[in-house]
Amino acid sequence: MSATSGISPSQDLASKFAEAIESKSVRFIKASIQNESIVHDATIPISGSFEEDLTLLQGDDVLPPDSPAYVFVKQDLPSPDWLAIFYVPDTAKVRDKMLYAATRASLVKSLGSTLFTDSIFATDKHDLTPSAYLAHQRHQAAPKPLSSREQEIADLRVAENATASYEGSRSRASHVGTGVGLNWSPEAEQAIAGLAQGDQCTIVILTIDPPSETLHLRSSEDIAITNLSSSLPSSEPCYALLAWPYTDNSGVKREIVFIYSCPSSSPIKNRMLYSSGSGGTYLAAKNIISEASSVVTVAARKIETSDPSELDEAFLNQELGRSEAAGASESPVTSTAPKPFAKPRGPGRRK
Repeated sequence: MSATSGISPSQDLASKFAEAIESKSVRFIKASIQNESIVHDATIPISGSFEEDLTLLQGDDVLPPDSPAYVFVKQDLPSPDWLAIFYVPDTAKVRDKMLYAATRASLVKSLGSTLFTDSIFATDKHDLTPSAYLAHQRHQAAPKPLSSREQEIADLRVAENATASYEGSRSRASHVGTGVGLNWSPEAEQAIAGLAQGDQCTIVILTIDPPSETLHLRSSEDIAITNLSSSLPSSEPCYALLAWPYTDNSGVKREIVFIYSCPSSSPIKNRMLYSSGSGGTYLAAKNIISEASSVVTVAARKIETSDPSELDEAFLNQELGRSEAAGASESPVTSTAPKPFAKPRGPGRRK
């Protein structure tokens, strides 16, 4: 594991990035390390397609040839995703190379790692041309090299699938891209897609059928935010997606929040299954919602709890990095102030 530098984004950079997510008119945000902090350098608006705007990075006024930089690039709408570019020229100072390399992981995590679906490590501006990006995409999509044994297993699976004649009542294609490959029941998918419509505070609760590893719809209902904790099962794990209307400086908004609830009293086997499937279920739900509507947003941060009774409006605001005041603005960025070291508790006294 590589060591981190301990350098964090400035509040100004966090605010500029949050505003860019809201505005949907920003193509690039450039940042650099100055005085032991990652600061905002420039914001460049959208002027053409994603590939066309990449040519803007060739200017020395945007990316000086000897100075490293972080560049965050908004993908073309309706995609909500961002590309992270880590630009460290070969001619940069060795200390700068080490510093930027040690800081990139914590920077992306601080801004909201689920927003960044791809990253590029560039040592020259020729790595950031439209043709270079297309080559990068082809490389990402290319099949991974296999050993001879792995190739034999892959060929065997292909042969088995080709000779299979009975498929039964095939479930719908899973949207899961990472983690445990859970199947989705039609009712569960329809309920998640339905969250993209309407303006009510609505919660959809999903549970896993362990034998078939399939997500099923447990309930879907309109609730008051004050009744959130009582809406979740108190003794078994679940995934909940809450379509939550709230108010910030620009008016009333409605964001979908992913909640993973796993009470401490749950069986260990179920806790392991839900834990390993959490990330994949979040991404699958995000894809379903984006297909249903390009307007509704999914919170970049997931809420996790082992005690459903603690879920209330204040808890959500804190976990999502919002102020509890009515004028708080939506932002996936949380405070990056270091937490004081908590002395671990000693072992219990033997009786």
